[in-house]
Amino acid sequence: MGSKSKHRKEHENVHPATSREAPEEIQGEKPADEPVSGTQQAAELRTRLETKEQEAAENHDRYLRAMAELDNYKKRAARDKEDAIKYGNEKLIKDVLPILDSLDRAIHQSSDLSVRNNFEAFQQGLELIHSQILGCLERHGVVKIAAKGEEFDPDRHQALMQVETPEMESNRVVDEYESGYTLHGRLLRPTKVSVSKNVPKKDEGK
Repeated sequence: MGSKSKHRKEHENVHPATSREAPEEIQGEKPADEPVSGTQQAAELRTRLETKEQEAAENHDRYLRAMAELDNYKKRAARDKEDAIKYGNEKLIKDVLPILDSLDRAIHQSSDLSVRNNFEAFQQGLELIHSQILGCLERHGVVKIAAKGEEFDPDRHQALMQVETPEMESNRVVDEYESGYTLHGRLLRPTKVSVSKNVPKKDEGK
């Protein structure tokens, strides 16, 4: 009887210790990561897709605006080019108008008998108009080529004939038949001239 009682006490002493250790082992375990559900993955993908769609829409909008600006620029450039061609001579024409006014006055005055009989006044009027035309051309870069008495220059002069003369050395411009001009240094047309050929006085005319 005494041994049974002793055995029961030992059993009671061991059991509580075992029951206290069990909770400690459960407490020390780490919980496993919860798996991501399919719904969450779909939401994330949907968000990314919406972001990319918005970026694509913004890029497309920028592209359309750039194309529209380029198209407008091309249209403006075409209009400017057309206007430049159409009105490129506007300044020249404005400078020619005063000369036309002088011609109108000369025609009007020529109807007056006193002026018509006055050749000197008529000549002065022509000289005035001529100087106005030359001045207008010079303002636009047109320069008359010097010719008479100058050395013949095949780049600026066109020889129509050769004149034998003892009074000039050879290869000089004797007479000018049609004036030549340059535009900002570029030849517009050569001066048509006659060119001298020096001969002794006794051979003149042979």
